[in-house]
Amino acid sequence: MTTRRRSRVSRGRRAEGACVSSARGCRGTMAAPRENVSLLFKLYCLAVMTLVAAAYTIALRYTRTSDRELYFSTTAVCVTEVIKLLLSVGILAKETGSPGRFKASLRENVLGSPKELMKLSVPSLVYAVQNNMAFLALSNLDAAVYQVTYQLKIPCTALCTVLMLNRTLSKLQWISVFMLCGGVILVQWEPAQATKVVVEQNPLLGFGAVAIAVLCSGFAGVYFEKVLKSSDTSLWVRNIQMYLSGIVVTLVGVYLSDGAEINEKGFFYGYTYYVWFVIFLASVGGLYTSVVVKYTDNIMKGFSAAAAIVLSTIASVMLFGLQITLTFALGTLLVCVSIYLYGLPRQDTTSIQQGEIASKERVGGV
Repeated sequence: MTTRRRSRVSRGRRAEGACVSSARGCRGTMAAPRENVSLLFKLYCLAVMTLVAAAYTIALRYTRTSDRELYFSTTAVCVTEVIKLLLSVGILAKETGSPGRFKASLRENVLGSPKELMKLSVPSLVYAVQNNMAFLALSNLDAAVYQVTYQLKIPCTALCTVLMLNRTLSKLQWISVFMLCGGVILVQWEPAQATKVVVEQNPLLGFGAVAIAVLCSGFAGVYFEKVLKSSDTSLWVRNIQMYLSGIVVTLVGVYLSDGAEINEKGFFYGYTYYVWFVIFLASVGGLYTSVVVKYTDNIMKGFSAAAAIVLSTIASVMLFGLQITLTFALGTLLVCVSIYLYGLPRQDTTSIQQGEIASKERVGGV
């Protein structure tokens, strides 16, 4: 009798434990619910991001090559971060639906979460390192060599996606990624600049700087994607957290790079309606980039950026009298073929927690 009672108690405890573990599993699954996003919406976001990026490149070229007083590019970047922050705050206010819920969301996720703010400051700091390394690389490498090596950020982003997000790419998708890399190199190829060396250069330092810039580019983008998709925190809350740190980082850059001249001429020196239009395009493009990363991934963002380069170059031919070269035509063909081979973003990648839970369960089972 005693043995039977013990076995019944044991079975009861095991059943109770199974129920508890099941409930925990349900809570973990509910922590980051998947959003049903249509393929049409993803394609719309990718198309808008591509067109805005192309228009931004053309407008930026015009403002930097016009005969008017040249504005400080560092201040434009800082103002862009401020506008993106204000737009994100406005969208979050509309999303929450009431002033009370809006204030509670800001209090809980921004003012009351210094750890989350620090977590989202990582991409801003890494991007700052990337920009400085790119400048150092350009100072120590020929422009053509820099263009070729810097495009390795495309396969580097794909590699970071596989390693950091536990994703898998087919052989055809890997081929398309490297094909995209080659296509972008050919589109931007300017061999005439390769012989213009006016300062003493250190190629070893230049290649080292390019390597760091490439790694920073891949890591920062995928890191933000991982943070964005690891919880059910609103996209616009994450944007606010990132743009707050971005404003601080860009302000430091403003006064380290152009502090003396800004004190003399003013923060908004050289600003025109065209400059404000460039800032507007950069702000809208930044918001659409975060939406694309949320609902697709950084690899698709790379394909969109490549398409924007092709479109802006074609537009520059018509607007600025540039000539289409054989390398540009071949590069455009490679970009188009690579986009076709990679395929449409049909897979649901809005959340990575489901995959992580399944992975942990498989490890636990082993």
